[in-house]
Amino acid sequence: MNVMDDHPLSRAAARAPRAIHDRIAHDLGVAIVSGRYQPGEMLPGEERYSAEQGVSRTAYREAVRVLSAKGLVYSRTKSGTRINERSRWNMLDLDVLAWMFEAGPTPEFLRDIFDLRMVVEPAAAQFAALRRDVQDISKMGHALEEMRRFGLKTAEGRAADQSFHRLVLFAARNESLITLATSVTAVVAWTTRFARDERQESRDPMPDHDAVFEAIVRGDAEEARLKMLALIHNASRDAGML
Repeated sequence: MNVMDDHPLSRAAARAPRAIHDRIAHDLGVAIVSGRYQPGEMLPGEERYSAEQGVSRTAYREAVRVLSAKGLVYSRTKSGTRINERSRWNMLDLDVLAWMFEAGPTPEFLRDIFDLRMVVEPAAAQFAALRRDVQDISKMGHALEEMRRFGLKTAEGRAADQSFHRLVLFAARNESLITLATSVTAVVAWTTRFARDERQESRDPMPDHDAVFEAIVRGDAEEARLKMLALIHNASRDAGML
């Protein structure tokens, strides 16, 4: 298995704006999440934006549809396109996550996504300890080997980290949790990149991951939950949250 195949940062790169409307959506999305446009404020009209940026009105309208699908904007006939309240933004959308980190994550945003991890991942680890099979254990062990080999300073090591967390969620055998796997593991990847690249954190994460894995292998559900809590607590400290 190539752990890079499921890496959210790789998928983000693969989705890097190519079509004109993708580039417009990216530029406007970053402007919105960075606060350049405030909730309730109008986006530039398509005629003005098209003239200023030298793009077609069709491309602009398609970009607005992309932003609307992510909850960032809403349009009303004769009243233009306005920025939605943050409570309506799809914060777990992979593009929105990428734009938030590109704009520079606020402490409040980091707190919120670590809260999400605290809610989801310890329960997933607890269920995984009870429901995992031999293949799950083998794949998790391989991901940790790759993570140990490459380290979190590299794309390969971060992909292995992301893969381990995804595998824990899948081993929980819970369809509702699995629907969160892509977003949760994207959060893992982005916060790791932020801690290692932006904050230059160098703490060895392997003991925390090994402890979670060993508890899952033993089938100790409560220990798996507690070790995952400790892992996330330390990761939040790496990101400057403690």
